[in-house]
Amino acid sequence: MTNDSSKNTLKAALPRGLRDIGHSELDLIKNLTSKIIPIYESYGFEELSTPSFEYTSALGKFLPDSDRPNAGVFSFQDDDEKWLSLRYDLTSPLARYVAENFDKITKPYKRYQLGNVWRNEKPGPGRYREFLQLDADIIGSNSYGVDAELIMLSADSMSSLGLNDENYNIRVSSRKLLDAILALVSDTEDIDEVRRLTILRAIDKLDRIGIDGVQKLLSEGRKDESGDYTIGAKLQEASISKILDFISIGSQSRDGFITQAIELVGENDLGQLAIEELRSINNILDKLNYNKSVVFDSSIVRGLEYYTGVIFEANLISKDNDKNLPVIGSVGGGGRYDELISRFRKDQVGASGFSIGVSRLCTVMQMMNFEILRENYGPILILNMDKDYEYSYYQMAQELRSYGIKAEVYLGTAGMKAQMKYADKKGSPLVIIEGTVEREKGIVTIKNLTKGKEVSATIGSRDNWIKNDEIQFEVIRSEVVKEISQILKKDKT
Repeated sequence: MTNDSSKNTLKAALPRGLRDIGHSELDLIKNLTSKIIPIYESYGFEELSTPSFEYTSALGKFLPDSDRPNAGVFSFQDDDEKWLSLRYDLTSPLARYVAENFDKITKPYKRYQLGNVWRNEKPGPGRYREFLQLDADIIGSNSYGVDAELIMLSADSMSSLGLNDENYNIRVSSRKLLDAILALVSDTEDIDEVRRLTILRAIDKLDRIGIDGVQKLLSEGRKDESGDYTIGAKLQEASISKILDFISIGSQSRDGFITQAIELVGENDLGQLAIEELRSINNILDKLNYNKSVVFDSSIVRGLEYYTGVIFEANLISKDNDKNLPVIGSVGGGGRYDELISRFRKDQVGASGFSIGVSRLCTVMQMMNFEILRENYGPILILNMDKDYEYSYYQMAQELRSYGIKAEVYLGTAGMKAQMKYADKKGSPLVIIEGTVEREKGIVTIKNLTKGKEVSATIGSRDNWIKNDEIQFEVIRSEVVKEISQILKKDKT
């Protein structure tokens, strides 16, 4: 009787919208965050970690879904029947933390956090249910200087990655400006909260669906490419025209933007306040020479509804289109949210923040081929040529690691040819060979795989290849670390 164990074998599969992240992207994430986090810390931000899930009531209802406790978020009931949810951003948990520790923290409180967040939304290409964010927030100040500092922080963070004014911009606007426009619209028709959110979501899709698509969503509605139909805000033509005029403000300068915004909002008090804040921020940016990287753009609204004032987004720029506009979308953003913490307290607490979507940023950087962020070598591989002298290989690896050089000994049982293939797949720039002949001479042979790839097209014969002392050469055993350090240093420069 045969034993068929296949009946008990599970199918290995991930839930929709989730993914495994391999070595290459994890390395890129570490490189990105290792450059951005020191920028945050140089501004005086201190790190905080909050739990992955909170009481659902603490997170609030800020996602565009129905009243179900698990709509937009992943939720479950605890044994006391209270609803808990995985955090969908890092800001709502921060608001809870600040309210709970208000008398203990130093204010203004400047914190940063790196962590995963979860969205219970329909997954799609490049749209995952779990992703990594890196936030910086300032709590306890109503000063426009807070918003100016976070805008500069976002620009400096992009610059730390090797980007320049031609590769990115920070787009700035204000929810107060848009609210002023909606106040003018409400003079002729009712704008309740549901309708307001529909308008905000329509404008937020401008980059993806264009001005015509936004116009349809402000009117009766729109059918997308998949055939799904979204009901619009059903505004009158005059109201739609006012909103489209606002989000279509075009100017090559921040001063020009302010001039056009003044004409649109008229004497509306909220609009005038927004303009004064933007003018004050503009003055700081001018004085500190953020003239090219920061632009004012009325088309950004930010997706979450808790923003109350200045808002901004970090975008990578493609030179592939005439208007020099971002074609991939934002990689980060934020703004002022003065009412979020007041859900836990009777008084209002000023707050503003910036968040980088690290997962998205990695994807975009890869698409734009920014190799500057990658380590330029994998581990040095020490070939395992003689099991009786295996300790010697581990000694070399230990010596290299003690100098901060990645190194590993081949652990398989294959021959030299297979070990060389292994080195190539691991991205090893160099391999070290110590066979019987080398050991008797007190030397090792080093093969420079990186240099070999560089010159392979220019070397015509195997003899010339072997004779090339840049590709393969001998080193005194005691000089291995010094020699390899020099090679790696030279390759980096």
